[in-house]
Amino acid sequence: MSNSSEQSPVSSGLSPEQRLEPPNTGLLNAGIVTINDMETLRACVAYENANQERVQILRRLEHRANEIRAEED
Repeated sequence: MSNSSEQSPVSSGLSPEQRLEPPNTGLLNAGIVTINDMETLRACVAYENANQERVQILRRLEHRANEIRAEED
């Protein structure tokens, strides 16, 4: 059985909507910081651009993208 920290967020079953539109706004940051791959991040950016276009959320996603890139180096 694989370690849950190694599990991709894509396989966790959370959609971009679930990550960016949680029932409790306190969970929004958790939805972003648990993104561990660029594919999921791109899906979240696309969702945000198509729906809310919240600048603050897009900045958080950009920051997370920079963190993921740094981890890959």
